[in-house]
Amino acid sequence: MKILRNVIKSDLILRTEKDYPVPGIEFIDITPAILDRTAFEEIINLFVKEVKKKKVDYIIAPEARGFLIGSAISYELGIGCVPVRKKGKLPPTAVAKTFDYEKEYGKDTLELPKLVNDDYKDKRVYIVDDIYATGNTINSIKQALKDEGAKVVGVGVIMNIVELNNDKGIFSLIDINEG
Repeated sequence: MKILRNVIKSDLILRTEKDYPVPGIEFIDITPAILDRTAFEEIINLFVKEVKKKKVDYIIAPEARGFLIGSAISYELGIGCVPVRKKGKLPPTAVAKTFDYEKEYGKDTLELPKLVNDDYKDKRVYIVDDIYATGNTINSIKQALKDEGAKVVGVGVIMNIVELNNDKGIFSLIDINEG
């Protein structure tokens, strides 16, 4: 892994695991950045500064590591956090939309939960996650939100693997290449 850009000033320790979860994939684990209080606080503060400018109604956070940063950002901004779940984790009556997407190592299905006493129409939302690789997860979430009438005003990640995507509009704290 080669770091191209890093705006995080705290010591940042990341773990990697070759051939996980399948052969040929190098898994990047952000857990150490969350375990370290100083690094985690800096990460959340950087996201809050970025998202605050967007006048957002909800943070959208995909399962599972997106939950960790999304809920902390939502708390700091005083807004709701929408956890996008894997299929079957929500009761059917709580699901607004179910959608499939391709990951680097297979297919998966996500579910966008219904809002409480409201719908997504005209809501300003910001998607946060830990890592942006091919962009398939986030792009499928964007489409589901648009289908429900929401306005996606931004996407932010801790780490962007730039060689796997061509997305210049994403907010990232660290840009890397795998090689």
